Amino acid sequence: QVQLVESGGGLVQAGDSLRLSCAASGRTFSSYAVGWVRQAPGKEREFVAAMSPVGNRSYYTDSVKGRFTISRDNAKNAVYLQMYSLKPEDTATYYCAADSAVSRLIRNLPNSWGQGTQVTVSS
Repeated sequence: QVQLVESGGGLVQAGDSLRLSCAASGRTFSSYAVGWVRQAPGKEREFVAAMSPVGNRSYYTDSVKGRFTISRDNAKNAVYLQMYSLKPEDTATYYCAADSAVSRLIRNLPNSWGQGTQVTVSS
């Protein structure tokens, strides 16, 4: 497993941008698929984005396609989520996640989670 720590959340206005970062520990980070999930109050946890171990494939939930971009830097053991054109419905706690299989991330079943970072988008 890898240890994950998110940062970069905050309070923004609709239409603003925000970049989330995730620092990962572990010498085998580059062998893991990574991703982001989010959970809004009173709602189910939702898959947001995922990226393959070498970064050649990315996956997004429909509601964020064209607005969010996931990236990773294996040399720095880091994962990022660049969010543009934020909407109030993007308000949630965002969690960085990792798993050996990207399919498990997409199905919301990752092995490793961070503690989360809060993103609040005001209208």
